[in-house]
Amino acid sequence: MKTGLLITNAYLRSGKFSEIYEMLTDAAKNRGVRLIPATNADFMAVYTTCGITVTPYEAIPDDLRFVLFWDKDVRLAAAFSALGYPVFNGATGIELSDDKSKTLEVLSGLVRIPETVVAPMTFSGIPYPNYDFLEKAERVLSYPLVIKECFGSFGNQVFLADTHAEALEILKKVHYPFVFQEFISESSGHDIRLQVVGNKVVTAMLRYNDSDFRANITSGGEMKAYAPSKEEAELAVEVVKRLELDFAGVDILFGHGGPILCEVNSNAHFKNIFDCTGVNTADEIIKYINWRLVGA
Repeated sequence: MKTGLLITNAYLRSGKFSEIYEMLTDAAKNRGVRLIPATNADFMAVYTTCGITVTPYEAIPDDLRFVLFWDKDVRLAAAFSALGYPVFNGATGIELSDDKSKTLEVLSGLVRIPETVVAPMTFSGIPYPNYDFLEKAERVLSYPLVIKECFGSFGNQVFLADTHAEALEILKKVHYPFVFQEFISESSGHDIRLQVVGNKVVTAMLRYNDSDFRANITSGGEMKAYAPSKEEAELAVEVVKRLELDFAGVDILFGHGGPILCEVNSNAHFKNIFDCTGVNTADEIIKYINWRLVGA
């Protein structure tokens, strides 16, 4: 029996997070894998002259074969990799997909993305004295435009501005880092979520909302099963590959002339898509890990 650690965040313990963790442990059990729950507070990365390790090192099971890293604590993920354990997803993929500007930086010129302007850097505790840089973004993008924080989930940090005045009001409440982004009007209120595991799309759903430009279910959107086109599936798989991910939820917009990437979630919640399609992404992930570990 293979043994793995399931690393989750010690401070995200709400019902919708716990539900995902249970689905992963149940899927592992059904496939003969012992998946031991742990958190990013149970282990911590340690940097020394001799290299990287974790503490407490002695708490790592002797028969540990892999780490299923369902968190965004990239330093700890990198530490487990430095010790020689296969980590799914690895630190690089988590970091690149967690920061939406980094996602686009890597994929720019490779796949279709919304035209995006990155806001100038400021430091924590130092607010912008003015928003003159908005005019520079407006030279590139026309209204309406999207203002999106680089770190955020469930559509909560995404805003739509129809005018210069509205953009100024939004800038007073967003947190750096953030970006200005082309509004894809053809996809207003609807998008598709594709769950990718390895090099294939395992399931997909259409999300739609008649009263909001965001299609997220938590923003009031609805969902139904969706059969992606060849072009949509290829885009999702290519994105996961380029970001060095093993699995991800890939959100795609309907653009004029073809699909456009919206964003990527390294540890996407898959309960909604399970309820929608009946496909258990947790089982697909465990099956994929088993395949990767053959001969390892």
